[in-house]
Amino acid sequence: MDDILPEVIVPAPHGTIFDLLDAHQIPWRNYYSTFPATSYLYLGGAIRNHPGIVPVDQFFADAESGSLPGFAIIDPSWGTNSGEDPQNIVHAEVFAASVVQAVMDSPAWPRTLLVWTFDEGGGYYDHLPPPAAVAPDDIGPDWPAPAYTGFAQYGFRVPAVVVSPWSRPGHVTSVVHDHTSIPAMAERKWNLPALTHRDAAAADLSDFLDLSQQAFAEPPTLAQPLAGPAQLACEKTGPGQIPPPGSVTPG
Repeated sequence: MDDILPEVIVPAPHGTIFDLLDAHQIPWRNYYSTFPATSYLYLGGAIRNHPGIVPVDQFFADAESGSLPGFAIIDPSWGTNSGEDPQNIVHAEVFAASVVQAVMDSPAWPRTLLVWTFDEGGGYYDHLPPPAAVAPDDIGPDWPAPAYTGFAQYGFRVPAVVVSPWSRPGHVTSVVHDHTSIPAMAERKWNLPALTHRDAAAADLSDFLDLSQQAFAEPPTLAQPLAGPAQLACEKTGPGQIPPPGSVTPG
């Protein structure tokens, strides 16, 4: 309900997905470019000092050697190539393409599932109202606000792409997913318990896949991002004007 960080770090009642992975001896890594998302979101010392938190260069080395862990998060540079306004999204596309290409070139490709997604909206509005959702728990916010409804709804939509040799060609899912679909997939794969009511109810990513055949046993050719002078000509610093000048016709 607010972006104020708590003065005292209160652990999640049932732990995090990383606690589950550690408890079941499933290796994981957070490959970071500037600072790791795990240390920002899960501020406890056990996560911050975990040996699985390593620079992003290690991801490319692990992909090349086929030694990627069972579960991984790959973070961009938050100030340069995350696609966040006012960054030039060309840099985000170049970074994403390098990660996808590294996975497709890896000896681990036959057993890999990569989810390319975002933590927030890629635009300034969503024309569909968020539908109702299962509330994760009955724990309210530390600073209740008038908008608090029990977290029993989804947020606005974000894009997501599932990259795997087992992906369904040309498939666009009609199943409602949310961010907890990703831990739900990990929980299903390793038979782990759910952390909240939300991930227990979430659809995992199975509908993206056809496990009867590897449609992309040979990875497809990845289109190269456009990163020439024309695309880089719009580089600027500082936030742009919203709405952009000339984009709104006076009524």
